[in-house]
Amino acid sequence: MTSKMEDVLASLGDDSKYYGEYGQQFLSNSDIGTLLNNPKEFRKPRPESKPLLEGRYFHTAILEPDKLKNFTLVDCASRNTKLYKEAIEESGEEMLMLTKEAEEIDSLTKSMIGNYSFYESIYAEGNEFETPGIQEIKGHMWKGKCDIIMHKDEVLIDLKTTGKLDDFRFSAKRYNYDSQCFIYERIFGKPMIFYVIEKGTHRLGKYTPSVDFIRGGEQKLERALEVYGKFFAEDAPENVDNYFISEVL
Repeated sequence: MTSKMEDVLASLGDDSKYYGEYGQQFLSNSDIGTLLNNPKEFRKPRPESKPLLEGRYFHTAILEPDKLKNFTLVDCASRNTKLYKEAIEESGEEMLMLTKEAEEIDSLTKSMIGNYSFYESIYAEGNEFETPGIQEIKGHMWKGKCDIIMHKDEVLIDLKTTGKLDDFRFSAKRYNYDSQCFIYERIFGKPMIFYVIEKGTHRLGKYTPSVDFIRGGEQKLERALEVYGKFFAEDAPENVDNYFISEVL
């Protein structure tokens, strides 16, 4: 690995750079949904949301529990209370976790790592957590940050929560986990497995992507690159302000 590559990966290991202006020199899986659904929002700052905040807390609790101290918890009933609004003003953040929300996620975390098979895989000797990587794919540089690289079994493990485990095979495509799988397998050179827990019931599932699932992700990436080339490439033929949806009803 060249010194330059090491410097890039070291920089991408910093979340502020990975998700900030530095990381925007690379495309990522999150860009695919934006390019396909609303390219006018491409590379614009994403507003904080409850699912994003809870997702970060869940991953931190399992993979980097020592960093949970970085989350500010507010012990109140809702975000409409005076206590919460005062905490937001003092913190300068867009959104903070409620204590009851953190407790729910802590419960999910305990259920996932309380399962012997999941625990053995997640914390297997030699595993790497939150590992950044970059790779040229179809003429463009892509970035990714892998939850777990399991060297023992030579697989990538991605942690997910879902509202309904029985529908995960459908929601996985809706949330572009198929394109994520295609991108990550090329960046890190290993097959990916999804470890999933259902909110509410705490049922667990392991999902191995099929060839068709990954191929569908590749096709999404190709369609997204067509949009990118149309509006954002150096020689883009059209202005994204002229974008509109055209469908037959």
